[in-house]
Amino acid sequence: MADSVKRAYHSTHRAAAAAARRARIRQAAARLFVEQGYAATSMRQVAAAAEVGERTLYDAFPSKAALFSHALDVAVVGDEEPVAVAARPEITAAREESDPQAALAQHIAYTVALLDRAADLIMVSVEAAGTDADMRAAADAGSAATHRVHLALTESLHARGALHPGLTPEAAADLLYALLSPHVHQLLRRHRSWSSERYRTWLELSLTHQLLDQPHP
Repeated sequence: MADSVKRAYHSTHRAAAAAARRARIRQAAARLFVEQGYAATSMRQVAAAAEVGERTLYDAFPSKAALFSHALDVAVVGDEEPVAVAARPEITAAREESDPQAALAQHIAYTVALLDRAADLIMVSVEAAGTDADMRAAADAGSAATHRVHLALTESLHARGALHPGLTPEAAADLLYALLSPHVHQLLRRHRSWSSERYRTWLELSLTHQLLDQPHP
């Protein structure tokens, strides 16, 4: 085997091992953050749960805040690709969909999947925001980004004349922001044990009625 082939093999193997280790750390951290809260979870606990040394953990994530941010970011988008929610193909496709009801349904479906992955961690950041300035800044930034994603959809619906008369894109985005919030997700999916399908169907019916100007039979 040529030296270049050997080096490529070892490099690929190391990269795969590092990715698997990061995933193990991320999964252990996410579980502990959700079970115990942000403040009560220590880096030592995460290292033990992930079965890595503390030095290895700190080499990958220099602080608990960095680790939480990574775990939340991956949960939100579903992978480690540096592509924000606003630029995800499902979200852009919803904005470009010519049928308003289909556009809204696509947007809701993507958001429900996002919340099923990430709402528990988002709520951890919300709960920690009262006592931790970094978490407060992160929670505020996440909330603002979420509203912008909703607003981009409602502006596209408004441009097609699909919103109720008198309903501004901003007001419509506020409705999406409220009903598609991690708080409502927590109440219905976690506290009341609604299925994901029931939750999504309720959102589609409620938001279609609230937002879209549809002809009455």
